[in-house]
Amino acid sequence: MPEEEKKSAYRGFTKAQEKAHKKYMENFVEIKVRMTKEKREIVQEHAKKMGLSATQFINDAIDRQMELDNEKLSGNE
Repeated sequence: MPEEEKKSAYRGFTKAQEKAHKKYMENFVEIKVRMTKEKREIVQEHAKKMGLSATQFINDAIDRQMELDNEKLSGNE
């Protein structure tokens, strides 16, 4: 295959796309989670089976655990 055919047509963000992306990302922060490569692969594959991104799966898992914890705490009052 000639070298020219291997090159991607992607040329990066346009100025408008870059501005929109920065504005969108202002609403988010990153939290690092450490896990083994194997566990990451398991999480990613499970999320994919569920039709979710790994990020959405992790966020859903956090929300569900917090919901369970709050139910437990409210029952102890």
